Amino acid sequence: MTTPIQDTILSQLAALPEGKSIDPMNVAKAIQPERWQQLLGHVRTNAIELAREGKVVILRHNKPTNPEKFRGVYRIRLRLEGDPTSFEETAGDEE
Repeated sequence: MTTPIQDTILSQLAALPEGKSIDPMNVAKAIQPERWQQLLGHVRTNAIELAREGKVVILRHNKPTNPEKFRGVYRIRLRLEGDPTSFEETAGDEE
């Protein structure tokens, strides 16, 4: 079962060409245009949950990153064939 935020993330991604990503800010603005800043933390939490489930990938510097350890600015895209499913070998890339 998905949350309204997860539904918004997945519907925005479904509308894009394969391999394109979305900005979490746009997700928050789609849900609550006047108070979108208050939703950014919830968007992040929901994006991480979708990444754990293998539905999306969290990107840092346009590269897949560990959803458990990333910090800072990020984007979200649908998982593509060949995307890593484990991040042990890329420890340290999250900064």
